[in-house]
Amino acid sequence: MKVAKIKPEDLASFNPVKVFSLCFLFSIFISFVLQFLVIHQTGAIGMIGGDPTTAKESFTAFMSDYETAFRTFKHGALRGSMTGILFVLPIFGINALFEKFSWKYVLIHGGYWTICLGVMGGILCQWA
Repeated sequence: MKVAKIKPEDLASFNPVKVFSLCFLFSIFISFVLQFLVIHQTGAIGMIGGDPTTAKESFTAFMSDYETAFRTFKHGALRGSMTGILFVLPIFGINALFEKFSWKYVLIHGGYWTICLGVMGGILCQWA
């Protein structure tokens, strides 16, 4: 609270149902985009327009060779964490510069989202 400059009285209007409902909705949005960053085969399916029955033989050969390649929790966690470090952390850094927040604030929030995206990426990559 100190780093984010939040006072206890600021939390008086906290509505947990609203906050957690919106957090759940926003997490679904994030996972929808994150799947394209952590699952390589999603890009291949997108290149053919999404309908594998109309794809050329080269697509079928590619998918038979690489259908489950790099579909592990470890690979998804790596790519999700990289998204956190190389995309989200700089966004927090830029905002903190203009809002005059400390680097501690950036590292707390950037670290949190790096861990979240790592776990989310791992789950998406292995089980999606």
